[in-house]
Amino acid sequence: MSDRPLLLVSNDDGVDAAGIIALRGALATFADVYTVAPQTEQSAKSHSITLHHPLRFHEVEERVWAVDGTPADCVYVAFFLENLLPRKPDLVVSGINHGPNLGNDVHYSGTVAAAREGALRGVPSIAFSNSSSDMEGAAQYAKRFCKQLLRATPPKGQAVLLNVNFPSVPPKGTRATRLGFRLYSDDVEVRDDPRGRHYLWIGGPGAVTSEPVEGADTEALDEGLISVTPLSIESTQPDHLGIAAYVAGPAEDR
Repeated sequence: MSDRPLLLVSNDDGVDAAGIIALRGALATFADVYTVAPQTEQSAKSHSITLHHPLRFHEVEERVWAVDGTPADCVYVAFFLENLLPRKPDLVVSGINHGPNLGNDVHYSGTVAAAREGALRGVPSIAFSNSSSDMEGAAQYAKRFCKQLLRATPPKGQAVLLNVNFPSVPPKGTRATRLGFRLYSDDVEVRDDPRGRHYLWIGGPGAVTSEPVEGADTEALDEGLISVTPLSIESTQPDHLGIAAYVAGPAEDR
């Protein structure tokens, strides 16, 4: 049994994407890397899992498998398919995504969902997204961050979940951040197919701007910094327990 860390790598861009190839190459210099990733691009699939049809999978090369499912499917399969991994991973690593996952993007991101699935299973997890095309450069930073996370003393409670974004320019530094808020030109466009039937195209052309939030990941990237944002898998909003109690209480209109 190897005494090197065991890292599980996944993504949402697909098993053949440049980002995941660069990532696993960098991580393999210090760890035993196993890749279980979608067969095809699964961007914006969030944390969906496949329950109503079978999943196909195959070995692409040694320690690299492709699954025709979502990012969360891939991490689930890696954890629970007997003998795929030699043991529980020390770290789940997702990415490197082509394009950022900032602010409210994390609710839709398949990249973040793959890491979140790892954290839900009690393993420290980290997601990487890149605003530039320099995947090799980002992979070297990712290697450093993964080593640091493996060295860190984990806090009690839920597993650590980090969301890392690289700027579109050579990084000037790194900053621990909180989630910002991105504003999109949301739209639903109605089109006609060649047979005259209507179909919808949703989402608009993309992010337009970001709301100013002090210490946000969006702010860090605007300044040319790498953002490192801790995320929570605890969805309870304690500030709203009062209104929950009011809603659950006796009806006032009786």
